[in-house]
Amino acid sequence: MKVPACSMGIILLFALAGCASPVGVTTPPVVTIETPALATTEISARDSNNLNDIGSIRPIDSMLDERAAHTATLLENGEVLIAGGFGQGDNIYKYSAELYDPTIGKFAFTGNMSINRCCHTATRLLDDRVLIAGGFNGDYLSNAEIYDPETGEFTPTGSLTTPRMDHVAVLLDNGKVLLAGGVGTGWTFLSSAEIYDPETGTFTPTGNMSVARESHTVTKLQDGRVLITGGHRGRHSSISIYDSAEIYNPNTGLFTETGHMTLPRHKHDAVLLSDGKVLITGGSDESDDQNAYTSAEIFDPLTGTFGKAGDMPTVRYKHIGTSLLLKNGNVLLAGGARNAVIYDKQQNKFFTVPGDLGTATLSRLFSTATLLSNGNVLITGGYGIGQNVSPKAWIYSP
Repeated sequence: MKVPACSMGIILLFALAGCASPVGVTTPPVVTIETPALATTEISARDSNNLNDIGSIRPIDSMLDERAAHTATLLENGEVLIAGGFGQGDNIYKYSAELYDPTIGKFAFTGNMSINRCCHTATRLLDDRVLIAGGFNGDYLSNAEIYDPETGEFTPTGSLTTPRMDHVAVLLDNGKVLLAGGVGTGWTFLSSAEIYDPETGTFTPTGNMSVARESHTVTKLQDGRVLITGGHRGRHSSISIYDSAEIYNPNTGLFTETGHMTLPRHKHDAVLLSDGKVLITGGSDESDDQNAYTSAEIFDPLTGTFGKAGDMPTVRYKHIGTSLLLKNGNVLLAGGARNAVIYDKQQNKFFTVPGDLGTATLSRLFSTATLLSNGNVLITGGYGIGQNVSPKAWIYSP
């Protein structure tokens, strides 16, 4: 996996601070960023793989379209809806959507979205339809639409109150959807949040976060409240990375600040553990991918405090949404690196999963990971050095 000690200059078409999408409102410029070389240096003391049920990863047939910064949503019938994202060449932003059928291990196209987009959110509603909201396609999008698994078609729904990309979205216990933060028109960083009501098909404002955030995380806690952690505001020399966190209460519609993380983090990930605590992993500080983290920490909602957890064997970065609680209680981290790791809470240790997810130039940045009904995990797409957007897919089996 990549290490921050050695890096090389590369040209990317996509270099937003949070999502890999173009700078500016309409025309994406070519920009130069520093991306670390993808070495395989690992920390042997934390990589002994002393875990009986670590599982393994194997490649499967590729998606029908190359994608990064796309979404992947498990449906009630066990299939996975893959939608949007960006690719390479003339058709950078994707209209297309496809379904993965785990019974045959194949992808098949379904209906196209009404608008092309990347860096959007996809939220499965209580009735099994999927809300696709916001994103970027050269413009910052307020557009939203609904995918119906019964018809295989997307239909428009109400518009967001604020155009936003790189925001977060989560289904609340009442069936509504909270959307918060991100970047809006004119490269404005957003503290605003809004609620989607599937019964009326409308978005309405709710309380604002304490600060504007992009590249933050969202986790619904066991009591129905929602934890937001980290992220950043600004870019380049004016960027500020947060160690702060806050909690949204659906009953009051308000965000309240809680404890601070042990480190400022953005482009990290968070996942709810079986005991109600939250595992936060990786990301980086103001130096971005030149100082991506191996560190992890645990949030305890009973005390509102964060504490250090064991370190990962390699750095992990731009892996938002690819940490999954498995049915055996372990956590799989499947994005942001060339390999996947398992977190065993009983030992407070991370273990490397056998099998590569990438190559020396492809490290699964902005890929997706989806827990399937049978307990396996589908991993799709992503990009690496030189962009290298991929259609490849893998299955993790515990």
